[in-house]
Amino acid sequence: MKIKACLFDLDGVVVDTARYHYIAWNKIAEELGFHFSEQDNERLKGVSRMESLDILLDLGGINIDSAQKTELAEKKNNLYVSYITQMTPDEILPGVIRFLDELHKNNLLIALGSASKNAMFILDKIGLAQKFDAVIDGTKVFRAKPDPEVFLKGASELGVSPVNCLVFEDAQAGIDAARNGGMSVIGIGKGENLKNADFVIPGFANMNIDQLRSWYL
Repeated sequence: MKIKACLFDLDGVVVDTARYHYIAWNKIAEELGFHFSEQDNERLKGVSRMESLDILLDLGGINIDSAQKTELAEKKNNLYVSYITQMTPDEILPGVIRFLDELHKNNLLIALGSASKNAMFILDKIGLAQKFDAVIDGTKVFRAKPDPEVFLKGASELGVSPVNCLVFEDAQAGIDAARNGGMSVIGIGKGENLKNADFVIPGFANMNIDQLRSWYL
């Protein structure tokens, strides 16, 4: 099997923090006076906070200055942090722990690659920090997905060539980032929302090392 390392996005892949992002952005949209749908939220997945805000404002047809943008972004983050502070290990998505353990038992390295600056806080809250050999988050990267920086840094910290890395992503920007970094990629979610992934799975409940080997011999 050419795959030597697996890199995971956090939101919507390992834990369902994606819904907290949506709730927080939706509250900002309500205060600005427009509707922000879950379908709209698909455009924000895997995108940095300020870029997400720009998309939100564009959807609402709202123009504000940079100081107001900074204030709104901080407000959104404060809302989000207030939600994730209540998180428990029960919010880890089905099959994730078993799959991570199976990867380790088969000598595959594991990294987290997330744009979130709250990634380590979340991993500590849900008790998963020790499962990852490397954690690359929003405090370590300067370019948002679809730029491959976050995944390339993960591969570098693991000491593995990008061609031997497999990324698990639930966002189109993340899939594009993996492709731009020369990595294999499996989409998590629905195929119609995830173009150019090698394969798309609904989650990790039925995912195992044998399936991985059948795809990446």
